[in-house]
Amino acid sequence: MNALQARIEGIGFWTRGLPGWAAARDYALAGTAPGDAPARPSPQLLPANERRRAPETVAVALDVALAACHDAGRDPASLPSVFASTHGDLAITDYMCATLAQEPRALSPTRFHNSVHNAAAGYWTIGTGAMQPASAISAHLASFAQGLIDALAQLADGAEAVLLVAYDGPAVGPLAQVAPSDGLLGGALVLARDGTGPRLHARIVPREDPSDAPGPLARWSASNAMAPMLPLFDALARGEGRAVLPAGPLHALIVEVTRD
Repeated sequence: MNALQARIEGIGFWTRGLPGWAAARDYALAGTAPGDAPARPSPQLLPANERRRAPETVAVALDVALAACHDAGRDPASLPSVFASTHGDLAITDYMCATLAQEPRALSPTRFHNSVHNAAAGYWTIGTGAMQPASAISAHLASFAQGLIDALAQLADGAEAVLLVAYDGPAVGPLAQVAPSDGLLGGALVLARDGTGPRLHARIVPREDPSDAPGPLARWSASNAMAPMLPLFDALARGEGRAVLPAGPLHALIVEVTRD
């Protein structure tokens, strides 16, 4: 496969203790973290009542997506988007399974519509008024890499810029035994064909293990299901570097970030 390329115009990031890309970059470079970080993201895209009711996975996805668009200076409604999540919202899935097993008639319609894997993409397109294509991807440990490949392929096919959003939340109940995930993590990138930001090169190779020790961000949120994306964000914090991302059982995605 030939290398896919993009310019990184905007970055969004949120995890508990590091509520934004500036905080995450400071921690990755200097080991400093804010002492008064909020416990939950507050996506300004939603009205106040909806903001409080939205599932944490939706909240973190919208928060980082909007931050990346603002960082890029792009109108969110103008961008096609790719939303990647390993599991969707496992807390709601656990609730749904337990309620269906014990008292099916008590199932909440609101929680039901938030249980679908493309819930965050739906909230995003409605909230921004975006009429551009939006996709939702799940590929287990390869979810972020496959989302990145999708976004880069759209650029190669002629899109001017694409928004990539990745997120996962905690697993609870019996599902936590087979699909473990702790904490809340989200990251977003606005990728463009041209521009002045760092350049990203990506290529698929036979599966290989990372040769470098995990970086600060990869260690901070290592137990979240979306942790496979963090080596790339560690490289972005440095402004350059190489990340090995799982892209499937037999393949890895090698991503290089350069300043040129």
